[in-house]
Amino acid sequence: MDITLQYFDGCPSWETTSADLRDLIEEHHLAAQVRYQLIETTESAIELGFRGSPTVLIDDVDPFADPEAPLGLSCRLYATPGGLAGSPTRRQLLDALLAACR
Repeated sequence: MDITLQYFDGCPSWETTSADLRDLIEEHHLAAQVRYQLIETTESAIELGFRGSPTVLIDDVDPFADPEAPLGLSCRLYATPGGLAGSPTRRQLLDALLAACR
């Protein structure tokens, strides 16, 4: 499984998502590798379909996709059981990772 974590400099949440991904991969012995993709310009964001930082792509698919979210260099919000947050919960990430393994 290939995982790409897209982010932009200044995003306060991408490091949390990165740490959660690394921990979950290790804890659940998943055959996965995380690559990091720095999105530096609005033009790049639009070209790549980047809907905010952090964005997790699992085998090139965004499991949290919101087609209504604007493209560009912005912080992304995730609907979690506790309300809107800057990162998906560990449970949400794990569910997405396990679904990709099926």
